[in-house]
Amino acid sequence: MTLNRILLFAAGLAGLCGVALSAVAYHTANPQLDAAAKILLGHAPLLVLLPLLADKPNYPGPLLRIAGLIAIVGLILFCGDLTLRSFASFSLFPYAAPTGGTTLMLAWILTGISAFWIRK
Repeated sequence: MTLNRILLFAAGLAGLCGVALSAVAYHTANPQLDAAAKILLGHAPLLVLLPLLADKPNYPGPLLRIAGLIAIVGLILFCGDLTLRSFASFSLFPYAAPTGGTTLMLAWILTGISAFWIRK
């Protein structure tokens, strides 16, 4: 399986989980699940876009794919931690959600840097 397919699969999974968590958050009035759902739904398009741009001429494919992998890690840490707290009443590890949020910011920084990295 290529990295592009992994990113697209993760995009579909993020979208699916985001919609499902949105429904649960609405019916349970759970702000942690609502936050996780919004983050998942906000980042699913990024995971679709990055592999598409990575294959275009003059775009830094490896950097964009790395940004996508970092985004996946950030989503797992941030959304996984909030979801576990809501459903199982425990955390992945101390500061997992803030670590995931910081990781997501790193993915966005790399995405922005890619605009100035010209591939020859």
